Amino acid sequence: MQKRFPSLSLSSYGTGWSANRRIAIVAAAVAVLLAIAGIVALLTGGGDGHQAPDTAAPAPTGSPSSSEAAPKPSSGSGSVPKPPQISEPVAYAKAAAQMLWSYDTRNTSRDQQLAGMRAWMTTETKYGDWTSVSGQVPDPVLWSRMADQKQHATADVTEGHYPSAFKAALADDPSAITEAYIYVVTVNGKQTLSWKKGGGGAEERAVTLAVQCRPNHDCTLAAIAPSVTQ
Repeated sequence: MQKRFPSLSLSSYGTGWSANRRIAIVAAAVAVLLAIAGIVALLTGGGDGHQAPDTAAPAPTGSPSSSEAAPKPSSGSGSVPKPPQISEPVAYAKAAAQMLWSYDTRNTSRDQQLAGMRAWMTTETKYGDWTSVSGQVPDPVLWSRMADQKQHATADVTEGHYPSAFKAALADDPSAITEAYIYVVTVNGKQTLSWKKGGGGAEERAVTLAVQCRPNHDCTLAAIAPSVTQ
């Protein structure tokens, strides 16, 4: 039987969030989203969590530290797609989730993977949490082992929606979001993994993303929430 290596997955997202970054994200949520308890819980890992099936791969080990900058290799971003020009939050979140759940170690280096993911991020450092995104990529040693097995993954997104806590916050004061235009979106789907000699499998996935969509601008990814809220 082929040995299966941990996949690049989001089954335990947000493990790389530093305490300072979590505080900053919560503070932004309080200021931007009316300090509603449900939203604060959402962005700090509270709420109804979603647990992946028993077949879910373990979280990547040795994730990048919060100080790791995204590499910018001259060879580009490999198989990582460029961010789409979408101004609708749910549509962008669905595209971002598909990007996060897909990878190909056969033709993409770890540096290329990180550089490609970084292109999806907001450039507004006040609201962006690169650590929560880059922390999903396995460390260099594990990526190399995955590459040895020619491991790759594709993703199918089934749906995306605003969590109830976020909708409640907007209903209380729709104008509150106009400070940062950060939208919280939960996306569900399936990740299909393959590796050499016919190995493979499929896993259900879910993730809650913070997406920034300012008027008359394309959306960007701000952060991955530490837990899934439906």
